[in-house]
Amino acid sequence: MEAIRRYFEFEKYRTSFRTETIAGITTFMTMSYIIVVNPKVLEAAGIPLGASMVATILTAAFGSLVMGIYARRPFAVAPYMGENAFIAYTVVLVLGCTWQAALGAVFIGGILFILLTLLRLRTWLVESIPEGLRYSFAVGIGLFLTFIGLNVTGIVVLGTAGAPVKIGDLSSAPVITAIVGFLLIAALMLRRVPGPILLGILATTALAFGLGVAPMPRSWISLPPSLGPTLLQLDIRTALSWQFFAIVLTVFVMAFVDTMGTLIGVSSRAGYLDEQGRLPEIEKPMMADALATSFAALVGTTTSGAYIESAAGVEAGGRTGFSTVVTALFFLLSLFFAPFLTAVPAQAYGPALIVVGYLMIKPIAKINFDDYTELFPAFAVVILMSFTYNIGIGITAGFVLYPLFKLTAGRHREISSGLWVLSALSLLFYIFYPYT
Repeated sequence: MEAIRRYFEFEKYRTSFRTETIAGITTFMTMSYIIVVNPKVLEAAGIPLGASMVATILTAAFGSLVMGIYARRPFAVAPYMGENAFIAYTVVLVLGCTWQAALGAVFIGGILFILLTLLRLRTWLVESIPEGLRYSFAVGIGLFLTFIGLNVTGIVVLGTAGAPVKIGDLSSAPVITAIVGFLLIAALMLRRVPGPILLGILATTALAFGLGVAPMPRSWISLPPSLGPTLLQLDIRTALSWQFFAIVLTVFVMAFVDTMGTLIGVSSRAGYLDEQGRLPEIEKPMMADALATSFAALVGTTTSGAYIESAAGVEAGGRTGFSTVVTALFFLLSLFFAPFLTAVPAQAYGPALIVVGYLMIKPIAKINFDDYTELFPAFAVVILMSFTYNIGIGITAGFVLYPLFKLTAGRHREISSGLWVLSALSLLFYIFYPYT
């Protein structure tokens, strides 16, 4: 025990086993909704639900263990929301690619992350992104997830050519159940109850079972489903073709932006940042999420990395990687509750998507609305993510428009060298993008 205390530097951070354990459990409670939501999102792409759930759990456990033991930071890891939606709804459903090829693109992105992290180029690229664009990415992804949540619950449904969307049947039991679920999660958050999203999903699932909106599972606890349908099923050869260039680029851009934002945001709360606002030894947590992304594609899920919900564990006192190890162990325990977890209906996880979307639009207040060279690119990111149903279009549009507006305003010195690289890559994105 004393060796563990020394390794995780308990004395330096004035923490204890009890505090770190509570923090790890808190982090698990706040992000464990991903066990249910991620497989449900990826099911739309045809990825088998049971295997996808196991892949989600194993990725979260693996990534969190690497983060906790190697990087020694309280940043739990799991498949990203946003990236999973991009793979399911854009790459597979809109572009018509196979999910196996999509996982191949994720794996290539993970290998690129590992190489760039070793060369310390990943940090350089991420730090070159202007703050206004970083904030707009979060807002756009938030609205994107919100729309998905509204649609899968039936609150908003497809309309006609003149009016693409319309309100659903608010008198139907499934829609009423979803609305109750949203209000319940919001109320739990308002009362600052730990793990409000997970508790809301569980309560809404029980309501759905009780009302007959969704069938109850035949069992509650069992051995995990087989990982066979997704294990090593990635199609790397197809992902290396030119038609996949835009997809790999999007996976790459989305992942490193998400990771940097999370690392800096949670580190600020934990007091890790130096006087220049930088995270010392940032390459270690970056390597952890790079390895997690590569592992995720191998077992059958999408891009993974540090989760912003880790801030809940930090607020509970977590300051070392030991809390992340605790989170990983709880993810492994959840493997044995597959029958229940896979029975959770859209009326229960859909409201969670809406709430996560709400949480992600908060940075809009930090965008400079008085500077049009900052506002217009940020606005383009948000509206194009939402109205094209494509996260990649929004991100790359921002990288193209930002330097364009700065040049037009005669403020070219505000464009970093790294942003020029990202802008060039984004132009290639539009050149090679499969528009059909």
